[in-house]
Amino acid sequence: MKKVQVISEFSEYVSAAELPVEEKELLTKAEAAAKTAYAPYSKFKVGAAVLLDNGEIVCGSNQENASYPLGLCAERVALFAASAQHPGIRITHIAVTSSSKNPTAPCGACRQVMAEYESVHKNEMQILLKGAAGKIIAADGVKNLLPLMFSGKDLNG
Repeated sequence: MKKVQVISEFSEYVSAAELPVEEKELLTKAEAAAKTAYAPYSKFKVGAAVLLDNGEIVCGSNQENASYPLGLCAERVALFAASAQHPGIRITHIAVTSSSKNPTAPCGACRQVMAEYESVHKNEMQILLKGAAGKIIAADGVKNLLPLMFSGKDLNG
C-alpha cells in the first residue's frame, strides 16, 4: 500500500477591498443575484456570477422546489446560462456568495460541472467564495475543490 497526499491551495482575503476591481465587481453581481434566489424552504440564498473571456457576466441564483431534488444551485444556474447564451466562450471566473456568515463551498454536483467547463475550455477558472460578511476564499481551478475529479477521459477506460 502507498499513501498519497492531496493538497488543496486557497488564498484568503480579509475583505473585497484586497481584490482586483474585476473580481470585486463579480462578487457584487453575485451578491445581487443572491437577492433573486427562490429559497422559501431553506431560507439559504446563494448567488453566482460567471465572468466570460469576452467580458460578459452571467448571473444565477439558487432555485428551490417543494420536492427538494428538483431545485438547482446558483452555480449551475449561472454556468448553464453562460454556456447556453454564449456557447464556446471560456469561463474565466465564478464568484459565489451566500446568506451564510462564512464562505460556502459549492456542492459536489456544482464542482463536477465546473470541472466539465474547465475541461471543455482547457482553462482553470478562478473561484471566489464569500459569505454574508468577512473573508473571501479564492481558488485557482476546481482541482483545489475537487482533487480527484471525474472527467470525460475516465469514460475511455
